[in-house]
Amino acid sequence: MWGGVASTLVALPASIAFGVAVYAPLGTGTGAGALAGLLGATALGMIAPILGGTPRLVSAPCAPAVAVMGGFALHMASTHPGDPGRVIILMTLVGLLAAALQIGLGLLRAGTIIKYIPYPVVTGYMSGVGLVILLKQLPALFGLPKGTSLATGLVDPSLWAWPALAVGGVTILVMVVAPRVIKIIPAAILGLAAGLVCYFVLARLRPELGVLTDNHLVIGTLGGGGPSFGDAFRARFEALGSLHWGDARQVVGPALTLAVVLSLDTLKTCVVVDAVTGSQHDSNRELFGQGVANVVSATIGGMPGAGTSGATLVNVASGGRTRWSAVIEGGLVLFAFLTLRPIVAWAPLAALAGILVVVAARMFDWHALGWVRRSSTVFDFVVVVVVIAVAVGVDLISASAVGVGLSILLFIRNESRGDVIRRRLTGDKVFSKRRRLPAQMSLLAAHGGETVVVQLAGSLFFGTTDQLRAQLKGDLATCRTLILDMRHVDALDLTAAHILEQMLGQLQKRGANAVFCNLPRTLAGHGDVPKYLREVGLVAAGDDHAVFPQLSDALAWAEDRILREHGTDEASTEGVLELEEMPMCVGRKQDTVSDLAQCVDSRRIAAGELVFRHGDQGDEIFFVRTGTVRISLAIEGKGLHVASFGRGDFFGEIAFLDGGQRSADATAESETELFVISRRRFDAVAAMHPRLAQAMFGTIAQRLALRLRLADAEIITLEEA
Repeated sequence: MWGGVASTLVALPASIAFGVAVYAPLGTGTGAGALAGLLGATALGMIAPILGGTPRLVSAPCAPAVAVMGGFALHMASTHPGDPGRVIILMTLVGLLAAALQIGLGLLRAGTIIKYIPYPVVTGYMSGVGLVILLKQLPALFGLPKGTSLATGLVDPSLWAWPALAVGGVTILVMVVAPRVIKIIPAAILGLAAGLVCYFVLARLRPELGVLTDNHLVIGTLGGGGPSFGDAFRARFEALGSLHWGDARQVVGPALTLAVVLSLDTLKTCVVVDAVTGSQHDSNRELFGQGVANVVSATIGGMPGAGTSGATLVNVASGGRTRWSAVIEGGLVLFAFLTLRPIVAWAPLAALAGILVVVAARMFDWHALGWVRRSSTVFDFVVVVVVIAVAVGVDLISASAVGVGLSILLFIRNESRGDVIRRRLTGDKVFSKRRRLPAQMSLLAAHGGETVVVQLAGSLFFGTTDQLRAQLKGDLATCRTLILDMRHVDALDLTAAHILEQMLGQLQKRGANAVFCNLPRTLAGHGDVPKYLREVGLVAAGDDHAVFPQLSDALAWAEDRILREHGTDEASTEGVLELEEMPMCVGRKQDTVSDLAQCVDSRRIAAGELVFRHGDQGDEIFFVRTGTVRISLAIEGKGLHVASFGRGDFFGEIAFLDGGQRSADATAESETELFVISRRRFDAVAAMHPRLAQAMFGTIAQRLALRLRLADAEIITLEEA
């Protein structure tokens, strides 16, 4: 309840001021504008909280709505002179269309997207809105006669209405100073009260100020002495039938601008509420609720609006905890509309203008002026200045279009600045998970530099891929295998694909290869990434060695090529190893090997069959006679490749040493034959042949030490890259 009462004291005077500011160019009397502000505050205050997605958020007519609707009203008043009724109908149509667009944004779940408009564009637009409001309130603040241009009025003190200037000055002074002295009562209420007191003091000195009729310094009778509210409601919608397509074209641009600025203003306030209360708002539901509330507001002739930060923060500070505090605010505005209209009629226009001048000054982002002093933010400062200049010099609709264009430029600039190469590695520093024999590892260490691994990240588009080509110029001219790791790539456009295709063609001309690995699940809207790579020409149809599921697989393929080209003849080593050819048996006496054979079993594993599963209990070590076994862990629903063991190597040594559970899955990649030695049975043989046991554990220790050395080197390489 207290939150609702306190927020009403903020929203009520601001809503009246906003309505008066918008309707001022129409010549219908300021009472009509005050009425529109009150009706808008009532509809928005009572409906938006119920349907919205942010508890405590108070919705009311707001400054961005004043800038858009005020500019539209001024333009239409000059286009249809002497016909304010038609202008009001067009304003109603703008409000309805903008509200419909907000509802659409909510239903299409665009609430999370609209928040990503760059901050320089938003601050430029809001600062421009503040400057537009300031300039439009100066005539009322100085009490200039109607029809007097602002430039003429400001330089001619004889045209100033000194009572208006005094009232506006007192209002501004109190609004600025009051928060430092009194925090319980909102500054807008104190400023308006001070303006009223000042006005009535002046009225004692100048009796003509004490008359309500034909007094252009006060609001006057709400509704301007026209037809009743019901008659005006019926007349408004009867007039909608007289509109034609030309009118519709006139309202589309302002409606789109209004929908965007109201949505931005609302979501910005929602973020503030989240920060203050630790809550989390629903952007899409909030846009839907704001849209419905704005439909009702336009229908009854009220001002459009949004979630307002001033009233909302007062609501929170005063103890508002749920959405009902905001509903109470709307109900209290309705009560004020029904009971306080005679008092509202005496509100000085200069006091309302003073309130808006302070609001406008607070909307202007003064901090952004400091961006010009830093080279890193000069361009952002230029963006702010351009948007403000267009908003003031042309109109807010053009400023919104310029803002969208600058948003695109900012995105391209920021993305182009980023380095799409996350990490560059060579094959002599990082190796596949396939465990090689010592002689093979020496060969790979000597020639692994022929393989280059490039881990890419971010968006590959026309602004970044040409930079990538320049960075890889040396590698494209010398490497034998280029591996492109795509795990962290978010997007790939057609221009980037064309540049990559040229890079791959450069490699193919000299007999080198390029392969892809770790393709993301989706790529900027493309669900089937391999299909997309084929469609854009990066992968040839039927090429089984162009895309690998993991980096280790791609490295293993490149390593096999090096081993074939630089010494190891795989064909000569494809036979099935016998027991005496195993590392710990080489050089042993025949009777020793014969005794060992008593604890050795042979096992044939078909391709794709499990040797053991993670969690299995066992004490066996496995020696690979022929074939390859893949060790993997099930992480996030897929198998993470840990290692692969080929002919002459062994695996399962950890359980052999400690008799514990298996730590991973072992699967035959191809048809595989194994020697299997149980620790229990081996201990019996070792008791008779101690040197055999020494050779077995020495071989295990030596191979583990080699693996640890390689792992250490790879970790250091990855950390430094």
